[in-house]
Amino acid sequence: MNNNTTNKSFSHHTFVNTVRIAAIAAACVTMSALTLPKPPTAPPTAPPTEITFNIDSTDTTDSSDSSDTTQSNLVSACVCDLNQDRAVDSADLGTLLGSFGPCVLGAPGDFNFDAAIDSSDLGTMLGNFGPCPSGLSWATVLQWNPDPDVVLDATVRAKIVASGFPWRVLDTGTGIEMLLIPGGTFTMGCSASNSYGCYSDENPTHQVTLSRAFYLGKTEVTQAQWQAKMGSNPNFSNISYFKGYPDSPSRPVESVSWTDISYFNTDTGLRLPSEAEWEYACRGGTTTAFHSMPGYPNGTNDDSLLGNIAWFYPAASYTTHAVAGKAANAFGIYDMSGNVWEWCNDRYGSTYYSASPSTDPVGPSSGSYRVLRGGMWNHTSAGCRSSYRDDYSPVDRSATIGFRAARTP
Repeated sequence: MNNNTTNKSFSHHTFVNTVRIAAIAAACVTMSALTLPKPPTAPPTAPPTEITFNIDSTDTTDSSDSSDTTQSNLVSACVCDLNQDRAVDSADLGTLLGSFGPCVLGAPGDFNFDAAIDSSDLGTMLGNFGPCPSGLSWATVLQWNPDPDVVLDATVRAKIVASGFPWRVLDTGTGIEMLLIPGGTFTMGCSASNSYGCYSDENPTHQVTLSRAFYLGKTEVTQAQWQAKMGSNPNFSNISYFKGYPDSPSRPVESVSWTDISYFNTDTGLRLPSEAEWEYACRGGTTTAFHSMPGYPNGTNDDSLLGNIAWFYPAASYTTHAVAGKAANAFGIYDMSGNVWEWCNDRYGSTYYSASPSTDPVGPSSGSYRVLRGGMWNHTSAGCRSSYRDDYSPVDRSATIGFRAARTP
């Protein structure tokens, strides 16, 4: 997988040469304007107010939502991005210079709507060089468009692009890398493996629609990330049982209660995923007990293959391991199975699936326990199944329990 941010910039020498070309072009246009009459205005057409992206028919985003309107406005703020790669750069400049002259009113490059692509438009583009705004004040964009070597499904990639939000970002307050999970519909509930059946709380299977895209941590929150935010608080510092190893900073933080995490999230603006969000992100489009892995793009029910994606009993050797040490799923997310249990925001209800809403379920309105998902280092493959559910007291801690951060765009 290519983890490098797509390079939208160009070298210093290329930049200098480009600016020289732009200056020459601007001078030529200015001189020609002194000797040539302004081209006649083309028949008026409705000027485009923004650049939009096609949304496929399976997208469930409500276009009337204010957050979507805000993001649409941010897309329009990058109108100088003529090739729609989320950056105004040398490629766009080349396109603009190649189109100098009379044009249809409001054509791409005619930023001031005067039916000509000229020095004024060139100045507008040069003034907007750089990455397009993401609309995410809390994030640094690492990569706008999904990597096809990571997100293999072209339909999923199209939905991510259509959202108008960047695919891979860094939460600047915590250093947590997050990936965009597009909204969609999936079958939630029982997926038995070859070795283990389902429990009653995994039934009935039911269709669930998540109407909004959301960000999810690429990995479980690490000891280093937790310590960086909570280390000054004596109640939460050095909280992990598996600390002191050379790779401990890269291991998932554990021995954190649901209540502990609420303080972390309050401090950072992050949140826990809902149980439905967690299962949808874990499955990554699969319907099997275990999500996709190399050689098995549609997932598998074969417990003997679980070691490709998970640290679990007995191969984990009774300890946690550094995150992202196994293969990621179809969304590019690591360790959704094994390593540590992951808290979800929902209260646990053993019969909740019988009454769960079909859209954006958030769990029962009451209950003493919170949901755990994903299995852990000291559990068999049974607990690592995508549909397996567990629960725990929100005030209790365990060396088997950690968490993964989520965020609403």
